[in-house]
Amino acid sequence: MRNYRSLLFVFCCLALFSCDKKSKVEKAVEEIPLEIKVNRFDKAFFETPPQDLPKLKLQYPIFFPAGNDDKVWTDKMQNPQWRELYAEVEKKYSNFDSETQKIEELFKHIKYYFPETKTPKVYTIISQMDYQTKVIYAHDMLVISLELYLGKTHKFYEFPEYLKQNFEQNQILPDIVSSFSKSKIPPSNDTSFLSQMIVAGKELYLKDILLPDYSDADKMGYKKEQITWCEENEGYIWRYFIENKMLFDTDQKLIPRFINPAPFSKFYLEIDNDSPGRVGAWIGWQMVRSYMENNEVYVGQLLKTDAKELFEKSHYKPKK
Repeated sequence: MRNYRSLLFVFCCLALFSCDKKSKVEKAVEEIPLEIKVNRFDKAFFETPPQDLPKLKLQYPIFFPAGNDDKVWTDKMQNPQWRELYAEVEKKYSNFDSETQKIEELFKHIKYYFPETKTPKVYTIISQMDYQTKVIYAHDMLVISLELYLGKTHKFYEFPEYLKQNFEQNQILPDIVSSFSKSKIPPSNDTSFLSQMIVAGKELYLKDILLPDYSDADKMGYKKEQITWCEENEGYIWRYFIENKMLFDTDQKLIPRFINPAPFSKFYLEIDNDSPGRVGAWIGWQMVRSYMENNEVYVGQLLKTDAKELFEKSHYKPKK
């Protein structure tokens, strides 16, 4: 009984220390002075009368590249299909205040870990439904394509299910972090499968610290059952990679098989149809988490650490 009480006391102390540590970080984040203003270019564009286009171009010159005749823009303003799409966006996002607050909280976290980051000018637009550029973060500008966050069952979406499941409102922030990460994770000449897994893992780890209230499923863009599948099959996935000598393989076909978004991962076995895509990215994430648990390093150091060193120092072992 005495040993049990001692263990319980230690456990409680560790839990309190963990909560205290988290609260200190969150308290510091809350005190960062930062205000986000969202410029609703989508609303401005479709609610501006065609005759007032010159005024709009002066207000938002970045969205009107040289070389296009004004008729291109006035035709778009009056096109029934574009106007129907705008009506659907407006129906869901007529009030963007809650999303603005979430973006503000995200950039406070970013400022905490990356103090040199400039507060971006944020714009919402309606674009060409390019699912590969749902969000663009560049220097001090953030552009969000709202037509790709109407909900996975929206009638306008003619995409595969594995893509549509991420066309949800709660994916705006994870997509912002994904775009932001490209400016923080240094490029590497290492083309090995391990390196690609680690790059994906670093991006997901940034979501751990920048979106602490998000679930692992939301960070990955998975359904809950897809995260469960990875957790239950972690040992099998790792053994498959090791037995097939994939870690240091530079065959670029491994990227679409296990890293890029896909309906399922390609083991070329019966389990394929049960697996989610991107299981290599998920394994890379667990490696990075293990590395951060076993080493006293700052986030900036993590992002600069090469794949081989990170792998060796992570002491990664599958949990199951």
